[in-house]
Amino acid sequence: MVKELFSSLGVDCNILELDQVDDGASVQEVLSEITNQRTVPNIFVNKVHVGGCDRTFQAHQSGLLQKLLQEDPAYDYDLIVIGGGSGGLSCAQEAAALGRRVMVLDLVVPSPQGTSWGLGGTCVNVGCIPKQLMHQAALLGQALTDSRRFGWECAQQVKHNWETMTEAIQKHVGSLNWSYRRALREKAVAYVNSYGEFVEHHKIKATDGKGQETYYTAAKFVIATGERPRYLGIQGDKEYCITSDDLFSLPYCPGATLVVGASSVALECAGFLAGLGLEVTVMVRSQLLRGFDQEMAEKVASSMQQIGVRFLRKFVPVEVQQLERGSPGKLKVVAKSTEGTEMIEGLYNTVLLAIGRDSCTKKIGLEKIGVKVNEKTGKIPVNDVEQSSVPYVYAVGDVVEGKPELTPVAVQAGRLLARRLFGGRLEKCDYINAPTVVFTPLEYGCCGYAEEKAVEVYRKENLEVYHTLFWPLEWTVACRDSNTCYAKIICSKFDNDRVIGFHVLGPKAGEITQGFAAAMKCGLTKQLLDDTIGIHPTCAQDDVGVTFRMWFLRAELQYRQLSVNSCRFLPVGRCSPPWRSRSPRGWTSCRRAAEAKPLLSRSLSRCRFCEDDVLSGKPGDSVGARRRDSSSAVHPPG
Repeated sequence: MVKELFSSLGVDCNILELDQVDDGASVQEVLSEITNQRTVPNIFVNKVHVGGCDRTFQAHQSGLLQKLLQEDPAYDYDLIVIGGGSGGLSCAQEAAALGRRVMVLDLVVPSPQGTSWGLGGTCVNVGCIPKQLMHQAALLGQALTDSRRFGWECAQQVKHNWETMTEAIQKHVGSLNWSYRRALREKAVAYVNSYGEFVEHHKIKATDGKGQETYYTAAKFVIATGERPRYLGIQGDKEYCITSDDLFSLPYCPGATLVVGASSVALECAGFLAGLGLEVTVMVRSQLLRGFDQEMAEKVASSMQQIGVRFLRKFVPVEVQQLERGSPGKLKVVAKSTEGTEMIEGLYNTVLLAIGRDSCTKKIGLEKIGVKVNEKTGKIPVNDVEQSSVPYVYAVGDVVEGKPELTPVAVQAGRLLARRLFGGRLEKCDYINAPTVVFTPLEYGCCGYAEEKAVEVYRKENLEVYHTLFWPLEWTVACRDSNTCYAKIICSKFDNDRVIGFHVLGPKAGEITQGFAAAMKCGLTKQLLDDTIGIHPTCAQDDVGVTFRMWFLRAELQYRQLSVNSCRFLPVGRCSPPWRSRSPRGWTSCRRAAEAKPLLSRSLSRCRFCEDDVLSGKPGDSVGARRRDSSSAVHPPG
């Protein structure tokens, strides 16, 4: 237990097993005379005898152990953090608040297009903050369109000015850079605008923008260097293409844009560019939003197509040529099919690469001190207390292998790491069920397992999936599509229907998901959702229980079998294996009319979504349906 305590505190310790050495009995006699203690373990901290296991834990609880563990004053600092992003700053400020000597090293290497930025890392400068503000700009454009149906009369066509937007956003980003520097100064954290590189154990070289080198030592180090966008490695990519590092401070409107990639960054950028009125094409090599729920990913793409985004599937660029200089100029992109020999060409003003990101760990000297790094990804494997293969080196944020690449996760991990190292705390970062949102025009929020991953972990026969479409009230007057917003929960049948996955596609999905994430940490079940009263009228009300009681007049949302292949509410399809009743009496397609009036057309005899007639049957029967056009169709067995 004592070894676990010291490990959780990040403290190196030497262990002498007396029963494993020849003169163990003699050593024990000497220790007894010195300490007046004949039991084991016999613990010393910095030459001070603490006692046995119980006394060590008492010293830890009282704070005495932390005082004894004061670092060697021979080092310049107790902690040096390499990287000034969200995780690194969180760790540095917390350590300083606990009375430690802390330094932060941060220097941004300019992008191939020459873009650099100040303190704060990716999120503040070229990620979450400017992206969310541009997302908001696009939403305001849609709101202006909707406003006409709410009685607002616009005398002239409304236009968007890219330069005005970017200037305002960059002013805000600059204010955040300054606030971070001020916070470090107030907490007595030494901030050095230099590039950090290990030269030997406990020693680092800091190189500033002019090439001047300075050396520092520390007892402990935290790697928080983050990631940078990946390039294609083809002709013309670094010369003519931009990435998210460049987009948010681009001094001119990008015009017709090709977005290469299918990541959340790719779709978010494509979404707000289209929302600002630009022509946008997304080139996808294989899978949309890899790692996310694929049903939801396809629904995200479908919602983006509705606002004019074009998708080129199964193609990759092989060459980018500049046809005209200018701001933005004109580029020709040659692309090749991933499924054959077909080649295509396209003309664009801007090409935005969003094909992934690489960890910034290759040029900081980790190999000189023996820190293990994943050779393929560049990420650092750590244990459950963020400790690398070298005991005094830790890592937080996007450079950590196998952890969510999310700003709030990095902030939490950094703060808790500092408390364990210097505050005597034991709490570890909980990486499970970290909520996230893809800020596409119609936002996608999720927490917990994707459906594919849930099937892999729990097996499909042990799961129930509840799902529905919903129509936000504010969309009704604006005459926006009623079959776009969607939500589902994934439940473990043999764990009291515990919710293990939550997914919602709709307005303000981030605000909705946050509350569900807290509930899932508390062991949320389907029954608890069913028993929760929603706030009316809201979109979140629809997600409470995903039974949508306000919509379905307390009719239970039906279970969808995972194994049935069907349209599952694709824009041009019929209902998938329809809204299946859990009653042993049989199935109902699409639901008992008496319980599902809001789902049906005014005749109360047709499904609102697929327009099939409502039919009932006995257990084991197949489900037949008749279309309005009198063509016959058969649903899969329920």
